[in-house]
Amino acid sequence: MKRISTFSLVIILTIAIMAGCSGKPSSNKSIGDSDTIKKDSSIAEGLPDEIKSSGEIKIGVDDTYPPMEYRDESNALVGFDVDFGEAVGKKLGVKIKWVPTAWDGIIPSLKTGKFDIILSSLSITDERKKEIGFSEPYILGGPVIITLKGDESVKASEDLKGKIIGCQLGTTAEDAVKSIDGIKELKKYNKITEALQDLSAKRIEAVVADDQVGRYYISLDPQKFIVSGKMKEEPFGLGFRKGDTALIEAVQKAIDELKSEGTLSKISMKWFKTDYYNK
Repeated sequence: MKRISTFSLVIILTIAIMAGCSGKPSSNKSIGDSDTIKKDSSIAEGLPDEIKSSGEIKIGVDDTYPPMEYRDESNALVGFDVDFGEAVGKKLGVKIKWVPTAWDGIIPSLKTGKFDIILSSLSITDERKKEIGFSEPYILGGPVIITLKGDESVKASEDLKGKIIGCQLGTTAEDAVKSIDGIKELKKYNKITEALQDLSAKRIEAVVADDQVGRYYISLDPQKFIVSGKMKEEPFGLGFRKGDTALIEAVQKAIDELKSEGTLSKISMKWFKTDYYNK
């Protein structure tokens, strides 16, 4: 899920109407900000002195990518990454200050000190490793195949040959489909919701979408769509300035503890109806 394009909140409204809002997460109830998450003082002690002194970690985010990070109807910042970041803050005993930043400037802004961390569906790549440091992968993205529930004809990439496939224009899902020889037709849509509507009407036979995005929209209408296969995995990581080893180590320990406690599983289930931490 290397981010190439961004999603408008119009998508949320469109799919909510299409699905009757039946499965939409209660985004105003942040699991990541829950009082059940307790500070681990032994981990927090390892934070850099300037962060311990300020009691705050600044996180850069491009707030235009639902369900990972976006603005809800009341303009509040919500999403999986937002809950995730707030949970890390709770575990470290610090406040999280979110710094909205355009995607094309997010790595330069980190390097110049505008914020301390990037948490914004950032794929870990060899090219990016030359510029910044990363946490261990905190979730695995990558293109998935979505079909109508009950359709057993598509299970893997090779099953897409000879079929009419839909995807969102300008995403890595589009790149993934283009790499397959023998596709009968590739239909490109401005919004993933438009592709799902055509799949529902059987004008196309499958949709390829980024994993978490696809599962989010499926969760809004689980009786109609399923993920029938995954084409490849792309790891996401938190981005740091090179040399910020104390911060990287403290944050990674907090993430590991949140995973072992089951908090990350709860956040995953809230947003995707899938537990990415217990597979």
